[in-house]
Amino acid sequence: MNGSFVRGSDSNPAAARFVNGSILRHVVVMSATGSVGLMALFVVDLLSLLYVSKLGDPMLTAAVGFATIVQFFAIAINIGLMIAAGALVSRAIGAGDEAGARRLATSGTIHGIIVSAVLVVAMLPFLPVFLTAIGADTDTLPVATRFLWITLPSNLLMGPGMMFSGLLRAVGAARQAMLVTLAGALVTAGLDPLLIFGAGLGVDGAAITTCVARGTFALVGLWGVRRHRMLARPRVADIVADAPIVFRIALPAVLTNLAPSVASAFIAYALAKFGAVAIAGNVVIDRLTPVAFGGLFALSGSIGPILGQNWGAGRFDRMRGVLRDGALVTGAYVVVVWIALVLAREPLTRLFELQGVAADLFGFFCLVSGGVWFFTGLLFLSNASFNNLGFPFYSTVLNWGRATVGTVPPALLGAHLYGPKGVIAGVGLGAILFGLAGIVLALRTVSTLEARAAALPAPEPEATRTTTDASLAAGPAQSGVLV
Repeated sequence: MNGSFVRGSDSNPAAARFVNGSILRHVVVMSATGSVGLMALFVVDLLSLLYVSKLGDPMLTAAVGFATIVQFFAIAINIGLMIAAGALVSRAIGAGDEAGARRLATSGTIHGIIVSAVLVVAMLPFLPVFLTAIGADTDTLPVATRFLWITLPSNLLMGPGMMFSGLLRAVGAARQAMLVTLAGALVTAGLDPLLIFGAGLGVDGAAITTCVARGTFALVGLWGVRRHRMLARPRVADIVADAPIVFRIALPAVLTNLAPSVASAFIAYALAKFGAVAIAGNVVIDRLTPVAFGGLFALSGSIGPILGQNWGAGRFDRMRGVLRDGALVTGAYVVVVWIALVLAREPLTRLFELQGVAADLFGFFCLVSGGVWFFTGLLFLSNASFNNLGFPFYSTVLNWGRATVGTVPPALLGAHLYGPKGVIAGVGLGAILFGLAGIVLALRTVSTLEARAAALPAPEPEATRTTTDASLAAGPAQSGVLV
């Protein structure tokens, strides 16, 4: 597939649009468009669970919840592959290597499809084992198993759909990337009540809607990458040769994305000793958090292509600017959300019918969440920089460090000293410490890469583009200790 990544502009060698112009504007535009799609997914996901709960059987709601936990493992792996392909493609674009970027985009897509299929085949026979291990009983196990037998095969659509969204961000096509997630969310919002209630399918209707939404997700994503001419004809030799480069970033990214679920499971365990009421308050917090702070998830996913393109172009000053402006946007966003949560904490408490310990816990979260989530946002920002600059190992260490050392001891100590509120406070303390460590290490990473670049001899002009593949392979391999 020939032509440049910019539709209708065949003269430009590559669409490295992030190496010029206002860094703050790039960060804000990419984050804002990403937020629309992500927020739509979070809100609609909440609505989908709400629709199931309206069937009047708590067992069905619990079963869908168990199924969602199992599905997250497949989604985390999809995200890891998306991060890897996006990082490599954006860097190739920044270096002006359009052919290399297109080849990597094609290989990454094929890798994603293969891994998605392997996951489906590997997980389906063991669904009862997985579900029982996380607490499904004789009432919820059959419903959850049936739900997953319907939805899990659609991971074959979800995997490439997420990959297409990441590739569109890598090239700077923020609006098209937003449309991918937004289309799936709109399908879910419209089709869910029709199938669950109108057709009388109940939980099966929710499962079918998930499959249709993922199909929409993949089709809109494919339209976007074809529109930007990002894919070439697959070649087996390229797919095999690119696999080590892609998986060197993808594997630690997968581990990174699994860490938050471990932390959430432990928080629930720590609160369980205070009774079901405390768990109820925590469930509301878990459902509200991605809706309230979804913009920070979008920000971390948006700065990767900006960093990657500027790294490929050797613009280390702009790379530091991306981290600086990313922190600025994080602070501004958190302040707005924090104020809204503080003002709305009592109406929200009444809306969710929380009482006693649950009401106190939820109110405390609204009062302190802003300060904690600013540092969590800095950690997200750092993760994006490590994943896109060839140091994914740091992202893995920081996230698992926060999920273990930064969660378990302070949560247990907080629970012992202050009860349920102490659990939230202890976890917040861990987030502050690891957020600060992450942003400092991210800035140091940029300085290290700049020093390495300065120490290398200048390449011959005609060899500049032919060395891109070697540098792509070398970057992740140098993810050792910074000097």
